[in-house]
Amino acid sequence: MDLTLEEFQNHLASDDPTPGGGTAAAIALGQAAALTEMVAGLTLGREKWQSGWVAAETARAVARRVMVRSGELAKEDSQAFDSVVAGFKMPKSTEEEKDARRQSIRLATLHAAEVPLATSQHGMELLNVLSSLATHGNANAASDVGVASLLASAAVKGALFNVDINVAALPVDMAQHVIEQCAGMREECSRISRLVMHAVHERINS
Repeated sequence: MDLTLEEFQNHLASDDPTPGGGTAAAIALGQAAALTEMVAGLTLGREKWQSGWVAAETARAVARRVMVRSGELAKEDSQAFDSVVAGFKMPKSTEEEKDARRQSIRLATLHAAEVPLATSQHGMELLNVLSSLATHGNANAASDVGVASLLASAAVKGALFNVDINVAALPVDMAQHVIEQCAGMREECSRISRLVMHAVHERINS
């Protein structure tokens, strides 16, 4: 997805269903990871913030991995939806064709649920390092940790909407592993986000 910001936004604004919300969620996650790495970089090597070096090292390691993966997931999300659309275009003149078409649609839809699930999981991983970074990292960049948290939270919850809409189109037994991995994630995301926001406000106002 080698596009400028303006090109991506224009694609997102078009009436083409891809890229859509799942891709946008993955892009938001990438921005959250980039901000996290920035704050880590502004902390590491600066004696004034030495107490935050461990938190910054941890956050940077997670952020670098998530930033790379989020770009991959942005592409995969659009590709997954395109595969679902391709399944619906398969022939259905005979019973054999109908069965093959149904199976193709279901498998593609399952994958279209698994991709945003991965986005949400990586978002949770990133969120989990932000509270410590806000508390111990460079205080001058505490607001950037807050923005990273908001973006990561949006990525998690936005991606979960895409999981939900695809899971709803599948037999429960086929999607059970996805459903189980999503259980409680929204609530946990909100809980951790509140902790990060509290840490950010405390650092800004201290």
